[in-house]
Parts: sequence; structure tokens; C-alpha cells
Amino acid sequence: MAKQHAPRFLALVESIRSHVTECSVTDLKAKLDQDNPPLLIDVREESEFAAGHIPGAKHLSKGIIERDVEKAIPDINTEVYLYCGGGFRSALTAYNLQKMGYTNVISVDGGWSGWTGAGFAVEKP
Repeated sequence: MAKQHAPRFLALVESIRSHVTECSVTDLKAKLDQDNPPLLIDVREESEFAAGHIPGAKHLSKGIIERDVEKAIPDINTEVYLYCGGGFRSALTAYNLQKMGYTNVISVDGGWSGWTGAGFAVEKP
């Protein structure tokens, strides 16, 4: 069953979506299958990441990414794909990273739910 999000949270996400580049999980899969895949960041909580994630993803949760991103991704021009459970937290995170000067940040619409729903490979403990 899909998670029911609070109306003000959804309104916040919708208010920034036009300022964020998004891609589908199919677009992400094609990028990851290339010889030189982009950096993939899972912004979900640590427990969500530990339960399973997209192969090759690094973990920087939404709660700490703005604090730690400059050390983790020093080059603001790095191609970075962000995903969360469904695409809401990753859109908010992409927006904040853009405000911090990152120029090539993409939020994966559908996130983990879309990825697993499409039957793509996952890493689990």
C-alpha cells in the first residue's frame, strides 16, 4: 500500500518540483548500465538503506546530506542522482543541493518503490 503523505509536505514538494531535474527509474537504469555510471546517492534513512538499496548506491541520508555533501562530493559539477522511497525526499534534497551550488543533480521520480516495482536488481544484506 502506498504511503499517505501529509498535505503540506506534498505541497512543499510540488512547489519546488519545477526547479529540479527529475528522471524515471528506467532513465536511471540506462545511466547505471553505461561504462561510466554517475554517482548514485540514497537519501533514505540508514535503516531503509540497510534493508536494501540500488546496486552501487552510496548512503547520505536527507538528514545529514547538506552537512556532509561538500566532503563526500567536493566537485559541484559532479553528475549526481538522488533517490528515496518515492521521489519526494530526493526532490527536496536536489533542490537544496542546487541552492548550495551543485549544478548537475537529478532526482529519481519513483525512487526505491519505482525501482523495485520495475523488477530491477537490488542489493540486500
